[in-house]
Amino acid sequence: SDDGYIVTNAHVVSGVEGAVVESITVTLPDRKEYPARLIGRDVESDLAVLKTTAYNYQPAKLGDSSVLRIGQLVIAIGNPYGFQHTVTTGVVSALQRTLRSTTGRLMDNIIQTDAPLNPGNSGGPLINADGEVIGVNTAAIPGAQGLCFAISINTAKSIATQLLREGYVKRAYLGLSSQQVDFIPKMAQYHHLKNKRALFVVSVEPYSPAEAAGIKDGDFIVSFNDVAVESSDDLFRMLTQEKIGIFQYITVVRNQEKLDFRITPAEKRLKAA
Repeated sequence: SDDGYIVTNAHVVSGVEGAVVESITVTLPDRKEYPARLIGRDVESDLAVLKTTAYNYQPAKLGDSSVLRIGQLVIAIGNPYGFQHTVTTGVVSALQRTLRSTTGRLMDNIIQTDAPLNPGNSGGPLINADGEVIGVNTAAIPGAQGLCFAISINTAKSIATQLLREGYVKRAYLGLSSQQVDFIPKMAQYHHLKNKRALFVVSVEPYSPAEAAGIKDGDFIVSFNDVAVESSDDLFRMLTQEKIGIFQYITVVRNQEKLDFRITPAEKRLKAA
């Protein structure tokens, strides 16, 4: 922005074991350097917002990633291996991809491109032919050619807004640990379920929404709000900010009996540091 705010990847401002680096310096195209402070970061979406003392610079124009089409020309800008202001080009290879973050949670609405990315491109812009930023370059598959990914700018704008306002991103939290298991076909048929897999509850945290709802160790979670749950990713996708503090319905199988519970997700905070 023209008042010194910058969006980048969370892993760019992370040091050893994911800790935030103590000192951040931003170098602009005119080679002037400015100190920066971390406003907030969200490791689950791999995004961070910085604030510098730089001013009177032309801000990037943000586009709309929802109108992207496969085959559309894109341009990536970054500093791969320290080679500053390197520009690479390619096309949008796929849309609506999912990519796993460092926390293990899936990031949705990822743009796949064949514009070459290397270490040093992270946090840089993915631009369309009109010069609008439509993504934040975030990852490439090591050893593969043409498999590069960017976080959509619409996702980045949403996350950045929350980081600017709160310093963290709100997410719904249930307070249970689970693992994906194959669901017994006869059990699924008996309860008229479509599940081939379910979530086996390994543990329930004390005083958590899950405990308050009545969920116990050994339960099999099969649906959330009448939508089948076959993996933790399925459940995470549905635990959006809008569900915090509002009754939801979760269905489990316990001792061959199907039970419906009302559960109220709490707010999970992932602070900047």
